Amino acid sequence: MKNGKTSKLVLALTAICAILLGPAATASAKKKPSYPPPFAITKSGPVLGMTVNGVNEFLGIPYAAAPVGALRWLPPEAFGKFAMPLEATQFGSECTQPGPTGSEDCLFLNVYTPAQAAPADATDLGDDATADAAKKKALPVMVWIHGGGLTAGGGDLYDPTPLVKGGGVIVVTINYRLGVLGFLAQTALDSEGHESGNYGLMDQQFALKWVKTNIKAFGGNPKQVTIFGESAGGQSIYCQLASPLAKGLFRGAIAESGSYVEFQDYFSAIEPLLTAETVDGFAPSGNSVATAVGCGDQSAECLRAVSADTLVAAEASVLYPFVDRELLTQTPAAAFAAGKFNKVPVIAGTNHDEYRAFVAEEYDGTGNPIDTLEEYDAAVTALWTSALASAVEGLYPYASYPNGGLALSASGTDGVFSCPARNADKLLSKFTTTYAYEFNDENAPPGTIPGLSFPLGAYHGAEIQYLMLVTGDVFPFTADQQALSEAMISYWSEFAKKLNPNSSGQPEWSSYRASVDQFQSLVPPTPMPETNFNTFHNCDSFWNTF
Repeated sequence: MKNGKTSKLVLALTAICAILLGPAATASAKKKPSYPPPFAITKSGPVLGMTVNGVNEFLGIPYAAAPVGALRWLPPEAFGKFAMPLEATQFGSECTQPGPTGSEDCLFLNVYTPAQAAPADATDLGDDATADAAKKKALPVMVWIHGGGLTAGGGDLYDPTPLVKGGGVIVVTINYRLGVLGFLAQTALDSEGHESGNYGLMDQQFALKWVKTNIKAFGGNPKQVTIFGESAGGQSIYCQLASPLAKGLFRGAIAESGSYVEFQDYFSAIEPLLTAETVDGFAPSGNSVATAVGCGDQSAECLRAVSADTLVAAEASVLYPFVDRELLTQTPAAAFAAGKFNKVPVIAGTNHDEYRAFVAEEYDGTGNPIDTLEEYDAAVTALWTSALASAVEGLYPYASYPNGGLALSASGTDGVFSCPARNADKLLSKFTTTYAYEFNDENAPPGTIPGLSFPLGAYHGAEIQYLMLVTGDVFPFTADQQALSEAMISYWSEFAKKLNPNSSGQPEWSSYRASVDQFQSLVPPTPMPETNFNTFHNCDSFWNTF
């Protein structure tokens, strides 16, 4: 009898414990699925990557729904859940671009982490101790926005392995809508009641939101995000700095060669949305594009039925953002001048011979080098318009250069890139810490190319290979160039870590002040200060007088 009472008591206590502790006991018993490393558990589900040369790669992750069909020319929407674990071992498609190539289903990103990165479940960090430990190990994150005139390129073209391994950071490369699929101001579309025009910039912001939400799953710190980009990617950096909708999405920014056709008074390429709908400027108006692709009725229904390849064929080779009153309430230049921008620390700069690459492509590369004064006159007018041509030729005379290609390159470098970038530095540095540079490796690979009438020098885009591997031919560095690469990786990654590029291992880089006007010259083997940028590029003496 006594044993019977004891048994009943035990059963009762067991039942009570089951009621009180059942949920916790069940939860502890339920194990999460295990996956072979490297993997990450994102909000959309598990992502399975691969390890290559000491770097974990997670490729082709969709960060938004495919902007196709009825979603064409709409702000990006959430992707949702994966049907099964995502095998992230191949790149997603680039966005539709000249070729024609790419696809409208292109909103993918790629995450690269050091092999020793400590990932955490983005859906649940567990107890406080686990969360604190993951936070302490979390790495700074750099998000790369590619260039290509807002009409070409893709995140898959850049392998950030040198930056990831040498800098100890996580790098994310992204795709965003390009061409008129990404940047179009058109009457019917803009009257639909949604954010309009800058769809590619919207994609960039959506990707940054994805990073903030999911990057801890890869071992990254969502509060330590730096954006960086080159050319159209650099211009995108300036736009995101100016965008009120990007507030809080990043804490540092690096703009490489993004100052073209901005921060000066002689050209105006970033137009108001309503103007760009009907007025042809640096690119055809949106309504002109609609007519060109067979939508003379200007209807959104017609435009969404046109093939992507047809749209690409009707676009200009280079496009520009719009002041749409939401994402961009004013131009970056106006925003910086008024101090109405996201005041985060900035690195910004240009290359010593930016425009040589463009002259090489447009003239020498097509079998039409600028060999006579008459050809030079025509080339200067084509670049600078008849309003400026005479003044430009007065300062950059054909007779003062070995050939017309170098003469045109000099004015293009100074007036399109260098001096506008310096103007941006002066505006930004009034309100936030700014580090200005000039990339100065005159022998940057590939150097002299057969068929060109001049060496490329420190050409547009030359600095990227010192930070990342670029798809295509990989050129060997000299020992001095390797030293410069290591210095640049240190500067960029230290900035991502502490918003200051300086460390004990590299020459000091002082922040920019207009009164001192000092740049960091990124020259092999050892960077050093330079103070002749203004005079060499004829900024205050010529370009800033217009």
